[in-house]
Amino acid sequence: MSRMPSATLLPLARRPLAGLACLLALSFAPLLQAASAGLEREVNTFIGSKDDGNTYPGASAPFGLIQVSPIGSHYAGWRYDDEKIRGFGHSFISGAGCWEQGGQVSVLPVTGSIGPGGDFDTKDAKRFDHKNYASAYSHDGEIGQAGYYKVRLTNYGGIDVETTARTRAASERYTFSADNGQGHVLINVGQANERHSVIGSVVDVVGDRAVEGKLVTKSFCGGHQYTTWFRIEFDRPFKAFGTWGEGGGLPNARHSMEGELKPNGAWLSFDLADGRAVTATSAISHVDADGARNNLRVDGMQGDTLLGFDRMRTLAQQAWRKELEAVRVQGGNADDRTVLYTALYHALLQPMTGSDADGRYRGYDDAIHRADGWTYYEYFSLWDTYRTQNQWLAMTRPEVARDIGRSVLAIDEQGGWLPRWGYANFETNIMTGDPVTPFLVDLWRFGALTGRESDAWNALRRNAFSMPPMNSRFAGRSGNASYLANGYVAYDRAFPSKGMDVDPHHGGSATLEYALADCALAQMADGLGHADDARTLRDRGGNWHKVWDADVRDAETGFSGFPRPRAEGGQWYTPADGHYSPRSQHGFHEGTGWQYQWLAQQDMPGLVTAMHGREKAGERLDAFFAYDELLKAPLTAARKAWVVGPYSYYNQYRYNPNNEPDLHSPWMYTLIGQPWKTATVVRAAQQLFTNAPNGVTGNDDLGTMSAWYLFSALGLYPAVPGSGELLLHAPRFSNAQIQLGNGRTLQLQAPGADGRSLQYIQGVQFNGKPQTQVWLDWEQLRQGGTVRFELGAQAPERGWGTAVADLPVSYCATPGSELK
Repeated sequence: MSRMPSATLLPLARRPLAGLACLLALSFAPLLQAASAGLEREVNTFIGSKDDGNTYPGASAPFGLIQVSPIGSHYAGWRYDDEKIRGFGHSFISGAGCWEQGGQVSVLPVTGSIGPGGDFDTKDAKRFDHKNYASAYSHDGEIGQAGYYKVRLTNYGGIDVETTARTRAASERYTFSADNGQGHVLINVGQANERHSVIGSVVDVVGDRAVEGKLVTKSFCGGHQYTTWFRIEFDRPFKAFGTWGEGGGLPNARHSMEGELKPNGAWLSFDLADGRAVTATSAISHVDADGARNNLRVDGMQGDTLLGFDRMRTLAQQAWRKELEAVRVQGGNADDRTVLYTALYHALLQPMTGSDADGRYRGYDDAIHRADGWTYYEYFSLWDTYRTQNQWLAMTRPEVARDIGRSVLAIDEQGGWLPRWGYANFETNIMTGDPVTPFLVDLWRFGALTGRESDAWNALRRNAFSMPPMNSRFAGRSGNASYLANGYVAYDRAFPSKGMDVDPHHGGSATLEYALADCALAQMADGLGHADDARTLRDRGGNWHKVWDADVRDAETGFSGFPRPRAEGGQWYTPADGHYSPRSQHGFHEGTGWQYQWLAQQDMPGLVTAMHGREKAGERLDAFFAYDELLKAPLTAARKAWVVGPYSYYNQYRYNPNNEPDLHSPWMYTLIGQPWKTATVVRAAQQLFTNAPNGVTGNDDLGTMSAWYLFSALGLYPAVPGSGELLLHAPRFSNAQIQLGNGRTLQLQAPGADGRSLQYIQGVQFNGKPQTQVWLDWEQLRQGGTVRFELGAQAPERGWGTAVADLPVSYCATPGSELK
């Protein structure tokens, strides 16, 4: 998760459309019109590329199959302060935390001699290691926009590199300096991102304009192997070529094949007297070589002619402009809008398109299937995205959400089980809990599973009531044997794992995640008429009680009652020193009992009772968020008082804005009738998102953190999975229009909204009628309309949203408990 040092703003030359600040004096409609004409330039793709935000600055289409971005020494592919560029890879995941995140087909333009004893000595295979031939570069003049990236390599006489991308094909333009008579393009298939091992590779030089081949790499966190096929075509013929392998380079060779960790690649030489710029058009496929060729023809060519770089850039940025126009805002300054539109950009990068232009895709049975009339998606970071990004797509891109749901169900059908973290065409079993259940239930709630409700229900029920066979790659609910028998996942560090993670290794948090998922699924069962299952699952939604130890006391703060893992025999887990602390990470995945205690939002009456009433729950939240410090310094306190390191979630009792388990916790204030405190915490957290390379808090996790920011800045948040309820809070912008994707528009008005001051809701109107409840249901919002917030500087401690009648009714409330 990303560190949060003081933000360093980008130089003005790389701050997209900073001059738009002058338009604030104009009326709202002209502002929206002017801004939407260049929204792709409002995006700053460098945001999140430093301090383990793990985003990449290069080019991608919305939900693109191919991405072209620099490769450096960072495990995720690139970090803003990497010293050199090793090449430009053609596959990246945005914001994930594991290693092995792509970078296949590392391409770099160079100059110099290639041959025996030359700058690239063909007798020495090490000279073709991209760590050795990597180029220094300059951030001066570097551009990162939606659909376009440019950087200057300062070695090799100076070379300008530009990249752009459509959904299934990309283009790179290399402009060499005038004093070079010959330029080369190195295509390295034996290396990818740092720590992304290439198991085997093949490269073929085809004719005098193309190179194609394949490479097999491992997946996320040491997982299964998978194959990427590629084709690259150039806009003019190369004059010379060759390949390299373990034995060195061979001029005029057209074929090379090597094994694990062996050097492998091809070079192509161009006469620069024919023009200083060389353009390469590329495509990849996870299906086969024909898939890559066809992807290039469909998205990279017009007829028999390559599109050319400028034409592809125009098409790519037009596509992004259309996507970004789904949200139009008034208020704030240029940096505010750049942060917002970059968050929207990051939320629309994944899941990635998995089907080729002809509809074919490689399924989880390793067979080839066809998506006829729809798009198959892949790369599902469900433990992250079920909390924010999934709901954003369901609201604003319903046609994409429908295909996402269909893709997840295809994984179940073809692979035999529902995924947790699906990578390419197999399950990695990374992370824990049961994220696919709230993920799919929310898609159902938002209308994205229409016509497939029965298939979804059958798959989800099987997942909730059983386990995959031992010979399946899928782990499913690996703690179900204990959970179904006893209501909790036993904490057992010796439990066999099918991947890096397994639920019993994190029995406390897995129990909480299962209970949250059960309550979400109970609502789906109820809606589909499965009354008996609904009752059972509703009861299981209260299983968080099974890991709640009322006797645990936090010595420093004095609060008592916290989640605590149970061992195999049912006894409370006690470490070797005989003392259990709720600040311990034992039994909790990437967090502690303090951070996971809030993951029972499906049962607010029960949780409040366990915390000794609303007043005590509020005091506990105050300690968790360092609330008094936020009031004193709302623009800076979050960086000092909260968890500040990217992976510093151990032995902590404060809010961790860098990671998913407590993302929803600012809205726990709202759910106990203290919405003004939600406003304070959210405003403080927003300061962690800046127009700078370190401007994302934590790993962005395939758009999860970015979607969190979108909801927080606009005034809505989906805190309770399966409910369809969006909690209201003070927006950051005075006016926002959200296109819902169904032809309807949701307008959010907040006159006087100021993202740099503490403001509180004094009242809300929906379509002109007073809205005393703290939430709006999706069934209301999906029709569009206008939400108007009245904001003020005074916290209304007895006003809007503070009465119990104004709060949502918990679907899985503990019988007999009350919010009091």
